[in-house]
Amino acid sequence: MTVERSRITVHGVVQGVGFRPFVARLADDLGLHGHCGNDDVSVFIEIEGKSASVSEFVRRLRTDAPPMAVIVDAKVVPVPVRGDESFRIIDSRHVPGARTLVSPDVATCADCLRELADPRDRRYRHPFVNCTNCGPRFTVITDLPYDRPNTTMAEFPLCAACLAEYRDPADRRFHAQPVCCPDCGPHLFAEIDGRRVDGDDAVLTAVQGALRGGRIVAVKGLGGFHLVCDAADASAVATLRARKHRPDKPFAVMTADLSLAAELCEISEPESALLRHAARPILLLRKRNTGSMADGIAPGIDDLGVMLPYTPLHHLLFTRTPGSDVDPPRTLVMTSGNLSGEPLCFDNDDARTRLRDIADAFLFHDRRIAVPCEDSVLAVADGAVLPIRRSRGFAPLPVVLPAQGPEILAVGAEIKNTFCLTRQDYAFCSAHLGDMGSLESQRAFETSVRQLTHLHGITPKGVVADRHPGYSTHHWARRYSESTGVPLLTVQHHHAHVASLMAEHGLVGTTVLGVAFDGTGYGCDTTVWGGELLLVGPDILDSRRVGHLQPFSLPGGDAAVRNPVRVALALLHECGIDDVDGLPCVEAIPAAERAAVESQLVSGVGCIRTTSAGRLFDGVASLLGVRHRVTYEAQAAIELEALARTAPHPAPLTMQVENDQLTLPLLVSGIVTSLRDGIPPAALALGFHHALAAATAHLVDRAATATGASTIGLTGGVFQNRLFLALVRAHWESSGYRVLTHHRVPPNDGGLSLGQAVIGAAATMRGP
Repeated sequence: MTVERSRITVHGVVQGVGFRPFVARLADDLGLHGHCGNDDVSVFIEIEGKSASVSEFVRRLRTDAPPMAVIVDAKVVPVPVRGDESFRIIDSRHVPGARTLVSPDVATCADCLRELADPRDRRYRHPFVNCTNCGPRFTVITDLPYDRPNTTMAEFPLCAACLAEYRDPADRRFHAQPVCCPDCGPHLFAEIDGRRVDGDDAVLTAVQGALRGGRIVAVKGLGGFHLVCDAADASAVATLRARKHRPDKPFAVMTADLSLAAELCEISEPESALLRHAARPILLLRKRNTGSMADGIAPGIDDLGVMLPYTPLHHLLFTRTPGSDVDPPRTLVMTSGNLSGEPLCFDNDDARTRLRDIADAFLFHDRRIAVPCEDSVLAVADGAVLPIRRSRGFAPLPVVLPAQGPEILAVGAEIKNTFCLTRQDYAFCSAHLGDMGSLESQRAFETSVRQLTHLHGITPKGVVADRHPGYSTHHWARRYSESTGVPLLTVQHHHAHVASLMAEHGLVGTTVLGVAFDGTGYGCDTTVWGGELLLVGPDILDSRRVGHLQPFSLPGGDAAVRNPVRVALALLHECGIDDVDGLPCVEAIPAAERAAVESQLVSGVGCIRTTSAGRLFDGVASLLGVRHRVTYEAQAAIELEALARTAPHPAPLTMQVENDQLTLPLLVSGIVTSLRDGIPPAALALGFHHALAAATAHLVDRAATATGASTIGLTGGVFQNRLFLALVRAHWESSGYRVLTHHRVPPNDGGLSLGQAVIGAAATMRGP
């Protein structure tokens, strides 16, 4: 019998997640001896026994790890045999200045849900039940190391029973920092009609009654407040829209369970797995039978954002309270607790102030939220994850970089903002912060930067911003640079998009031909880019534009973004189409506005030139009569995609490629002629997607041949369009190209800061 001993050092999220008890159980199962313990950055293990058993231990260390553990790497080194006769968990070691990784918040586990529903259990109906396998983490942490005194649970001393569990290595609550029970707290309370309600069951009965009565309730969750109403109550949904000033943008819904979600939507196996994922994201699903819900939840589109309950409180909201005659709703609207354009409310007093004109009632608890965190939003494209918003359940897990580098702060873009911090070979993208257009949002951004830099012990050696001089994040980064002396680097928007995709695939240092299609990005020629082919080489600082969409005018600049009808007129003008009477876009615009726009287009005054693919989608949506004015970002493009999916066959449209450009005239004239010939708009919408995808593939083939590139990257907000993404990829299925898409950070501007960070790190290492 061959006996060996190995020293294993495991880095990742391995503290406070039950990793050491798991290691001890695994060693016992395999008849191995040795020890394990924590230091500030890893779990260290020495394991001894039969060679085959040691190999199996190393394998199962990864495959069977606890649900909340994230193993970044596990280094195995042979060491001399010592003849240990047992396996022990030994005391932790501390390394001055070291910072461990932080776990995200995750959904309540099955064991805790059983306790929640068991009248014999001391945590029966406790709204905060959790263990090492579930519950709050990132949103309650105030400092590292991750110990209870460094969380907002420090305000709730452990009772004797919880303390015994916390200290017992055999218990699943061993070193679970948020552990609690009804005796320890936290507790719920509600404010309804000017009166306070206390007692968990009394609170839940009152809130369920309010929801059944058509009222809007502000509910405090893990990372902030939701505005909640009964999804079956059309009047309540309409009232919420009016009060939140959100006329069209879809609301997310939470269903009581997976079976109800499957009644409402089509759910594939990958989608079912994502719904049940520990992160419990909002998942975009194809509507099936939503007749039981109000029509106003997701108007004009065929997707519905659905999530399952992820806290004990959510599960209790869907469960009848003992002694109550109120049947709880089965589906709830769950939208961010804020006014449109403002940051998420997460503090009780702030919610009372900012949400008082929206909510009829408040469901509070007395556990402070240290770090606000929005829900994550995902979709499935071709069976793979497509992130739309990366936040709760995923942030602040790092993207692992190919090499260690300097500490960089990258401040992201203006909409869907995240920022990114690098430390060693990790890149930490913040939770979703939203749009930076308001003073409140900018203050929330600054607070978040301060929190995350403190949490990771980072003093940036460089700060990176988008090159757009009008972005508030650009101005913030410039002020930060001037006040700290930290060098400022500005990065072109689409270069950062491609670099982000390369970083998440571990391909920094290689060559990628990036297709960056989005709405708005400040170009190197000071025009608005957004339909770009960029070649990024082994030197990540090296980016070359090798193709683009034909430029056209945006009359009124940002006004055209809000009014796709103006973009439609611009496309017609650009393509020399004068016979426009009777077209949907012309019928939809008042005569005076049309005259003003046409004057701008002729004179060029007040116009901005753009290559934006996002604006092309908007203009085509208006040409086809789908959407002429928008109330939320990408509304016209989203509705155009939804219409296209209803067509049995695409209309035969063509887009030409000339030299290094995707040209417009043949495409736009084909749409106009087909409309006049009575071709259904749905067929034309699908035909447009096919034509743009085919032309894009053709242009990429040309550029790849000319440059020798063999890896193609698809990035930018347009690639949230799953129909277009699938069509583009289909052209290369058997071509020999490697095609990259986003799976860890969003293709939209929410993923931009990662690309900025890796470019900033490379520039800092190179020096002036």
